[in-house]
Amino acid sequence: MNILWKQCADVLRDNVTPSVYNTWFASLDPVEFTNNTLVLRVQSQFVASYIEENYIDLLGKTIRRVFGPETALEYRVLVDSTSGASTSYLSDGVMQVNAHAIPGQPVAQPNWQSHLNPNYTFSTFIQGETNKLARTVGVAIAKDPGKTVFNPLFIYGGSGVGKTHLANAIGNHIQAANPDSRVLYVNANTFKLQFQEAVNQNKVQDFLLFYQNVDVLILDDVQFFSNLKGTQDTFFHIFNYLHQMRKQLILTSDRSPVDLKDVEERLLTRFRWGLPVEIQRPDLDLRKAILVDKMHRDGITFSEDIVDYIATHACENIRDIEGILASLIAYSTLMNQEIDMPLAQSIVERLVTKLDKPVSMQDVMGAVCEHIGVTEKVFVSRSRQRDVARARQMFVYIVKEMTDHTLSEIGACMSRDHATALYAFNTIKKQLQYDKVLHHELQTLMYELKH
Repeated sequence: MNILWKQCADVLRDNVTPSVYNTWFASLDPVEFTNNTLVLRVQSQFVASYIEENYIDLLGKTIRRVFGPETALEYRVLVDSTSGASTSYLSDGVMQVNAHAIPGQPVAQPNWQSHLNPNYTFSTFIQGETNKLARTVGVAIAKDPGKTVFNPLFIYGGSGVGKTHLANAIGNHIQAANPDSRVLYVNANTFKLQFQEAVNQNKVQDFLLFYQNVDVLILDDVQFFSNLKGTQDTFFHIFNYLHQMRKQLILTSDRSPVDLKDVEERLLTRFRWGLPVEIQRPDLDLRKAILVDKMHRDGITFSEDIVDYIATHACENIRDIEGILASLIAYSTLMNQEIDMPLAQSIVERLVTKLDKPVSMQDVMGAVCEHIGVTEKVFVSRSRQRDVARARQMFVYIVKEMTDHTLSEIGACMSRDHATALYAFNTIKKQLQYDKVLHHELQTLMYELKH
């Protein structure tokens, strides 16, 4: 058997580059040849899957030529060093579990580093209408990782809306409940650099075995895989292995899977296997709740008017709120200055770019009327046509999000009362939970108003 396998190795070496041979074939070890079946020990299921997908024609023809035309191929991987259990993979895709010991030990991780941010927990992730579904799913996964239908969990949304926070919160909860679990947080750009270094140092096997040992893999900013064919290919096989072994995968991106550019379709398909869930830009109520929570955690207080002012104007993402709050704390403690409205306005004007162009209710009315295709005269009339009602609802929502006007003032601007304005605002908020087209319309209008 060993003599015949050496002949196979020579053929393989002659037909592939040295780097390919050293990466994928040099570690193959024949352990049994009975009943016309050659059993090769491999270091991981990943190796077997990769060879099956990329080199099975070459390997299969070589084995049949050397060992005989009826020879079948089986891969064998140790999966439990304690019991000695192993898993065998037939080349035709059939898999069976064998209960006899296999020499060799998997890579041990005695000092596992999760790289999770300990400050990102469920208790510090404030729930609102724009992130409720994502948080609820995250809690379900944290209680039973790898066992729910939400695998993978694909969290997407704009910058600073809380994707990384939620992903880390899931990981921290899992690790706290099971300290022996191997939870790993890694940014996609870091993953790319690790893989490139492994290739350069001829340590791809070590790289693959490391990721095989993960129980929960959190990959942040997966959009960075764009145009990286080698990195995508490697992650594809890691994804397949972890998913097959019922390990939990959590991915984040600044856009949904269907909007990712220059990413292989087979990866995009897998990203949609579980649940893609969006975290939208925080609405006014959530921004206020986040601000109040951070105030309490930092041990400072200021008036409700200041809270309303900051939450109204820092409307893009949570990081704006954090930056403003940090500046207020600095002025309060280092400069011994009282946190009052003039100070808050000064800091907001410096940190929130949208204040460069103040937005008035008349600006919003004109933009919405032009977008819907109604005149401002009809807009403030008693007309109840669908388009007109739609324009009023969008007007109320945008003004409430972008200015500090009250609902009574907004209602009066369109010749309506407070109750009508409140109903219009709540209607749009509910529709945004499922209407992506409306979400895009509003985002576009608000962007154009600011710029």
